[in-house]
Amino acid sequence: MQAIVPERVSSLLLAFWPTILGFLVLITPTYLYLIDAVWSSSDQAHGPLVFAVVLYLFYDKRHAFMQPNKPALISGWVLFVGALLSYVIGRSQDILILDMGGQVMLIAALILLFKGWKVLLALWFPLFFMVFMVPLPAFFVDAVTMPMKIAVSQVAEHVLYWFDYPIARTGVILQIGQYQLLVADACAGMHTLISLEALGLLYLNLVKHDSFARNCLLALFIVPISFTANTIRVIAITLITYYFGDEVGQGFVHGFAGIVLFIVALILIITLDSLIQKIVVSRLSKE
Repeated sequence: MQAIVPERVSSLLLAFWPTILGFLVLITPTYLYLIDAVWSSSDQAHGPLVFAVVLYLFYDKRHAFMQPNKPALISGWVLFVGALLSYVIGRSQDILILDMGGQVMLIAALILLFKGWKVLLALWFPLFFMVFMVPLPAFFVDAVTMPMKIAVSQVAEHVLYWFDYPIARTGVILQIGQYQLLVADACAGMHTLISLEALGLLYLNLVKHDSFARNCLLALFIVPISFTANTIRVIAITLITYYFGDEVGQGFVHGFAGIVLFIVALILIITLDSLIQKIVVSRLSKE
């Protein structure tokens, strides 16, 4: 990979400064709203982290912008019009998924108009990763979250019962000893699954496996890994509450358990990846 000369970057910014300025003016109100009303909530706390990762991913792929221009005008303009319609409808009707989705489409359209398909394909992962910044509709999140919470509660109950703990469950409420714990959305909801899926896909992008089948297998296993990590988190908080009381279990430990959740998930992803590697190496050695 060739080093990018700062002068070339400066000339590129100078050449496209009207487009960059217009795009910033367009998206600034949306991001101010995200910072003020969306990303400040615990359910969407991953938003700023995803945004920072997206900026890094585009920076990491900055050499792609230095490739010769081969604009795709027809597909670019079609996508450009669709992106503006999505943005206008989303912005005017306060539909955030259309607003944010329109921005992703708009970036892709501008790349097509100025650089073409080759550059767009080189930047597909940063563009795809932006999807994790788009808040899903509440009705969809609620519909998926409740079954996930019930499933996590059931598994946690059965595991602790096997180890002879005095535990019972009513819906998503766990009763252990004299304590009652509600399995909240943050413990086993759709937002957690989205955050862990983003973590897993980022890991796949960083390790850069050549095998498409291996990448797909790991991506699919992120869902059960997320479920397992959530279950471990609920069991850990339940046990801490049982042994040390409600103040400890629902205090600092409860917040710290969110960090532990991602650590556990990352360990499981790396372990699964290493296991797949050993299986592949073993089969190749037998052949």
